[in-house]
Amino acid sequence: MQRSPASPKVPAFPQVLDRLALVVMLLLGLVIAALLFLGDRTAPSVRNFNWQSKDVGANDIAFVLAFSRPMNQATVEKNLKIEPPLLGKTSWAGRRMAYTLTMPAPYGTQYSLQLENAVDFFDQGGSEQLPIKPFQATFQTRDRAFAYIGTQGDEAGRLVLFNLTKQQRLILTPANLVVNDFKPYPLGDRILIAATERSQQTRGIIEQKLYQVSTGIQINPPTQLDPGANARQAQAATKQPVGTLDLVLDSDTYQNLKFDLSADGNIIIVQRVNRKDPADFGPWLLKAGADPQPLKGQPGGDFLITPDSDALAIAQGQGLAILPLYPDAKPLDFLPKFGIVLNFSRDGALAATVKFNGDRTRSLYVVSNQGTQKELLRTEGSIFSAQFDPTGTLLYCLLSELIPGDTYREEPYLAAIDTKTAKLTRLVPLPNQRETQISLSPDGLAILYDQATEAQTQDPNAIRNQGGQVIADSRLWIVPLETDNLAKSKPEALPIPGLRPRWLP
Repeated sequence: MQRSPASPKVPAFPQVLDRLALVVMLLLGLVIAALLFLGDRTAPSVRNFNWQSKDVGANDIAFVLAFSRPMNQATVEKNLKIEPPLLGKTSWAGRRMAYTLTMPAPYGTQYSLQLENAVDFFDQGGSEQLPIKPFQATFQTRDRAFAYIGTQGDEAGRLVLFNLTKQQRLILTPANLVVNDFKPYPLGDRILIAATERSQQTRGIIEQKLYQVSTGIQINPPTQLDPGANARQAQAATKQPVGTLDLVLDSDTYQNLKFDLSADGNIIIVQRVNRKDPADFGPWLLKAGADPQPLKGQPGGDFLITPDSDALAIAQGQGLAILPLYPDAKPLDFLPKFGIVLNFSRDGALAATVKFNGDRTRSLYVVSNQGTQKELLRTEGSIFSAQFDPTGTLLYCLLSELIPGDTYREEPYLAAIDTKTAKLTRLVPLPNQRETQISLSPDGLAILYDQATEAQTQDPNAIRNQGGQVIADSRLWIVPLETDNLAKSKPEALPIPGLRPRWLP
């Protein structure tokens, strides 16, 4: 009888492996069940605060806190502390909380932010709840600083930077140039100036060239949510020593007259006149890294670049045209009854304009981008300038009233007008000061202005105002604004002789 072959012996190794896998799965199942029942017991935390150790400016209106997990929003809002306090409102998007300021943070101030005792979204307030890991951070606003044109001694005709926060004064331009006007770049690291060689000072703006001069200021701005904005900001910033001067536009073929700098610092518009053909005049466009080019077919008069840096508001004929900033483009809008645009609100939603009435009066209007037009003031005097506060609810104006009498005489004054109610509050009388220049601080808390005394001398080397009159002396004043009661705002004299003060952004 033949014996059947023996069955092969099955090794025990696979059975051991199966048992091990089963044990591992059971353990994982228990861990998952425990996590589902008990929840993740690691404490939530702040992963990012975009203002940490940054220099915050007036255009930085909101900061963002990013958390490691969804949070109980009420506990975060209750326990968030900012010192000194900054009023604002919160909004949420998933794990990110944005805090939008009601007003820009006052300049020249150090701030601390603290968050503790907040809990995550899934914590229902049990006895074993884990609060957020305590978070502390600091940030600061930019220094309170302004520039002006000196009138005495070594400063005469030169651009000077004064840092109120650090009490520092720096002369920025060389002695061979007389500065006629200037506009700061958005980071305060440079200033665009129109200047004339001192040897040609008697010819004034006819010979002026455009330069940019470095201030030595280095801003570390907050990270923006738009990566492109960060790249443009980094590209625009310079790290040049104080007083580095670069020629932007010469005056060999064309005279350079009025100019404006866009809010992003990338565009300059200059009114130019051909030296050989006075009929060849109009605005020219200068972009970073490109040759100057005329805006053909757009001669026009007074102009201002819109806050979005995309368009130009320019007086044309019997109205104001809003033109896109590229050649041969059709107007975006036309406002037929207004002759001058004085200023835009920071968000570009409002414009302050002047209408010249048939009865020889002038009207100050606020025009919105929705097409509404509101008359704030009608006067027989003059409307020299106006600037919106950061919220757009107040318009600070340099005005004048006509004094009755046999001779024509105007009395200038500084005033604030509520854009909603048209209520006018007089701030400072400025007798015999038609050439006064005012500048509202970026945080909306102070106004600078100059007060000059004209001289009878015809010294060709003397400093002159924009009307061509020789300046004997000029002093700078500051008006700290009592925002709760503007009528109580009182001017304070600064121990600084100078003209045309302008705050840095």
